[in-house]
Amino acid sequence: MTTAQARQELDVQPTPLALLLLGREADPKSERGVECPGDLPSPSDPDLVERARAAKEKLGDKVFVLGHHYQRDEVIQFADVTGDSFKLARDAAAKPEAEYIVFCGVHFMAESADILTGDDQKVVLPDLAAGCSMADMATAEQVAECWDVLTEAGIAEQVVPVSYMNSSADIKAFTGKHGGTICTSSNAERALDWAFEQGEKVLFLPDQHLGRNTAVRDMGMSLDDCVLYNPHKPNGGLTVEELRAAKMILWRGHCSVHGRFSLDSVNDVRERIPGVNVLVHPECRHEVVAAADYVGSTEYIINTLEAAPAGSSWAIGTELNLVRRLANRFADQGKEIVFLDKTVCFCSTMNRIDLPHLVWTLESLAEGNLVNQIQVDKETESFAKLALERMLALP
Repeated sequence: MTTAQARQELDVQPTPLALLLLGREADPKSERGVECPGDLPSPSDPDLVERARAAKEKLGDKVFVLGHHYQRDEVIQFADVTGDSFKLARDAAAKPEAEYIVFCGVHFMAESADILTGDDQKVVLPDLAAGCSMADMATAEQVAECWDVLTEAGIAEQVVPVSYMNSSADIKAFTGKHGGTICTSSNAERALDWAFEQGEKVLFLPDQHLGRNTAVRDMGMSLDDCVLYNPHKPNGGLTVEELRAAKMILWRGHCSVHGRFSLDSVNDVRERIPGVNVLVHPECRHEVVAAADYVGSTEYIINTLEAAPAGSSWAIGTELNLVRRLANRFADQGKEIVFLDKTVCFCSTMNRIDLPHLVWTLESLAEGNLVNQIQVDKETESFAKLALERMLALP
């Protein structure tokens, strides 16, 4: 049987996602474009580092470069500040003299920076195709449909939306419009405490694992208190009775990197490295978090390793660029730091921001050409900012 015959026999058709990954289609609601309006420098150009340095020096105080922890070292070396997404957005807001905010991260992070910075500041994303698979798992249309389901079940008035920072501006705006708040991985418990003071139930978007881990591990709820809403199924795949009985309505979303870690990963590393400390991010699956020794945000992971005794061993369940950077940083202290999984896994969309894209961005700005600006419309910005302000006001 030929390949064509086999395909006809199985009635296989290329999906939009498959064509997108092959570079033959574009999805304006997910990928924001893969072409630069100019020529990228060659990645083999030996002068890239010097070109980036020269362009940054030419721009001076007009540019402020933000580097997310998951970025590659070649990009991080040019960051004025590093951190997680919310810290970086706040750092940008605290730099009003900078005309250009170059966000080396992903799309939703640049949106948050645009929401929090002044109208005269311009937020730039070096590669518009640097999205986030988790953020793209919840669209505005899907969430609006979910709210209709909750309304028909007679429980919408009891539900308070809580959205993870790793969400689009549209989802943040929905959250603000419906009386909810945003959370980070470090303040999710405080956000949920606040939400349950406002209502009886929480719709947690878009990361099911952070929501479940916070509710069950940190707040003492049971797994039975949580239901999983699947936007690709009628009524989210849930009955009216299940929705009415639930305390936590979890969106069916996840991080492609943290979701790959398994209980087998934990068991395997404990066998290979006696006495190892397992430290994971709360975006990991519930069974992984339950089996770990320590659980916390990216900043918590960094701080824990800083305080760890010399000679200790650690297996880290988070993005590989950060794990490698930490392993190198603490090697002279005799701290053994390894990736939790045997299989190497970077955040593929975060890694779209590479040195050629950064050089192209900085040189374009230095020549007076504004490229890849991220702009959130005023109505969306208003409601999203309301949700963010509720988070900032959390005790």
